[in-house]
Amino acid sequence: MRLQEAFSAAVLDSQQPCPRGLVSRNGHIESRFAVYRNNVQRGLINALAFSYPVVARLVGEYFFQEMARLFIKKSPPDSPIMSTYGVRFADFIGDFEPARSLPYLADTARLERLCVAAYHAADACAVDPQVLARMLKVPESLGQLHLQLHPGVATLDSPYAVADLWAAHQNEELSQGLDLSLPQSTVVLRYGLSVEVFAVRPGYTAFIRHLQSGHALGPAAEHALQVDPYFDLSQALALLITHDAITDLSPAPEISP
Repeated sequence: MRLQEAFSAAVLDSQQPCPRGLVSRNGHIESRFAVYRNNVQRGLINALAFSYPVVARLVGEYFFQEMARLFIKKSPPDSPIMSTYGVRFADFIGDFEPARSLPYLADTARLERLCVAAYHAADACAVDPQVLARMLKVPESLGQLHLQLHPGVATLDSPYAVADLWAAHQNEELSQGLDLSLPQSTVVLRYGLSVEVFAVRPGYTAFIRHLQSGHALGPAAEHALQVDPYFDLSQALALLITHDAITDLSPAPEISP
């Protein structure tokens, strides 16, 4: 194993010895390397705790640190941008046997990752409200409109009420009274400088995902109704419009005879 590979492996695994070939001008190399390794691991653990504060509170500081330490060993960072570190943390939690007693924990992590992604998403200007209102008032072409959504808009469908759980931890509310066994759909978006999380009907998330995959307004609404017969198109559009989530819209292309 090359020195660089041995160094990287030893930095992420506290059980490995100091790599051979390292030298120090002062002090014992083993102790200096141990300090460096501890600082690196502590920085990565803190980065995960910053991105997943609700997960950290749910399991407690010691459990989270040990879980994060194992994740770091398995999934070292591949980018110097710490806000992107931990994108696979939710999948790791889902397979982490000691966390099986908290089946909602992985989806809670997925929701928190969506919040981080929304906060750091690229800026995009909302469509002019007057233009939007004018195009939405033409019923014959309404169904063929293509809507471009803000890069920070994301959805999550979970068999657990993770949006309610997340909300309960934002204002120091107690979560003991929540029925986490209820399935819940969630829309995440960035409004201004704030990330907002909405618990919605499943038709909303189906509608948004269909728009994001390039479908026109009409087919997206039809798909949402198939998923959720109580889907309300006007309310779904109102949520997107009032939070500046529609950044572009275009009519169906004209077909030349």
